[in-house]
Amino acid sequence: MNQHLTLSPAVKEALESGRPVIALESTIISHGMPYPQNVETSLMCEQIARENGAEPATIAVIGGQLCAGLTQEQITYFGKKGQAVRKASRRDLPVMVARGEDGATTVAATMIIAAMAGIQIFATGGVGGVHRGAEKTMDISADLEELAQTPVAVVCAGAKSILDLGLTLEYLETKGVPVIGYQTDELPAFYTRQSGFKVNDRADSPEELAAIIRAQRALAFPGSMLITNPIPQEHALPKEMIDSVISSALREAEARGVTGKEVTPYLLAKVVEITQGQSLKANIQLVYNNVKLAAQIACHLKG
Repeated sequence: MNQHLTLSPAVKEALESGRPVIALESTIISHGMPYPQNVETSLMCEQIARENGAEPATIAVIGGQLCAGLTQEQITYFGKKGQAVRKASRRDLPVMVARGEDGATTVAATMIIAAMAGIQIFATGGVGGVHRGAEKTMDISADLEELAQTPVAVVCAGAKSILDLGLTLEYLETKGVPVIGYQTDELPAFYTRQSGFKVNDRADSPEELAAIIRAQRALAFPGSMLITNPIPQEHALPKEMIDSVISSALREAEARGVTGKEVTPYLLAKVVEITQGQSLKANIQLVYNNVKLAAQIACHLKG
């Protein structure tokens, strides 16, 4: 095991005994939601994973150690510190390890640490992607490069709807990353079930998804697979409403000069404000839905 990697006792025991384990990220705790909803959501995600047969491994950097599996106290610490915790992507990990710093892991960093630990599947809310206006800014999430090179399947509700979804799909196609719709032919758009863009394939059961992951590994293909799981219909927001809200939030971010890694948390917070909390409720429900599916897939991977 890597000297900089620490497994919680529960995650270590599950991996050693061959039981299903799924990875969960910590940026959703520190940067994705306000306190205390962030802590409540994280703990509920762990409960949902266990109820569906998998051990949850919430991942973060603590004191320079790459941790797979957090205590309730550690989750609460990240929730209370919020955006004061450094956001950790691939480029940040060596610095944090050398300096003994804390970091909340993005999709990319969570995938790296999960792969180190031997965890095959990861549940998140939405992945990063190509930002709107990227032809000028070159603002493309490191998540996409990680999906192309790290063998951890990712279950999400599509790419965040604040992004350019068409270009995100094009980028993933170029990198050879399969984008599989769970019981859908259309890419979900985080808060909504429709985006207007097609995925490259679909699967209709967790067992079928597990078989596709096993085939990808057996073929020795590098990289991941993006499993897109639409938000449940009863929690979805109307597409026209969310498109209007995001356009307004993007204009405000541009006017305020918000750039780089600050764009996503700024936009998500602004969307929560404009929708008077409706988007936060949707965000929480789609995460729960993804954790449930990831745990079911993990069980079939071990079956």
